[in-house]
Amino acid sequence: MLSIVMLIVDTVASVLGGVLLLRFWMQAIRVRPPSSVAQFTFQLSDWLVRPLRRIVPGVGGYDWASLIGAFLIVLLATSVMFIAGWPVQAVLLQALQRFLQWILYGFMALLVIEAIFSWINPHAPLAPFVRALNEPLLRPLRRVVPLIGSLDMSLLVALILLQIAQLVLGMAFAGR
Repeated sequence: MLSIVMLIVDTVASVLGGVLLLRFWMQAIRVRPPSSVAQFTFQLSDWLVRPLRRIVPGVGGYDWASLIGAFLIVLLATSVMFIAGWPVQAVLLQALQRFLQWILYGFMALLVIEAIFSWINPHAPLAPFVRALNEPLLRPLRRVVPLIGSLDMSLLVALILLQIAQLVLGMAFAGR
């Protein structure tokens, strides 16, 4: 029964945490979302971000309330493990690891979505938005990774680097 509860909690937390991380990233890189994405993002996350902004204002042009909200969501979801008998310190470390994994998985998902758009419909309404979200990751790689024919391999390199970061993160937290 606990595994079913954990599945439901993880699913809800992943969607909400992903939206909060997207909200932070859009604001951090100054990308204006299409109205449908903005409406979904803000309606799903305003209930948490607005009260947090009273405590944690935006500093340096970043929406810290969204980022902290995402961490609180992962911490809340990970607290189910505390019910299962994990010590508090282990739950906090697990929450931090999962939070960092969510960030890496979010970037991977954006890269995969951009690749799909480039293959299927590069002129899709959301394609420029996804491209803009990926640009800060891909710009430095495009300076180093040459075009092969007319193919931009920087997406593949970025995905490999993010997977390496996932492995390093797993090894770092495995040695706790």
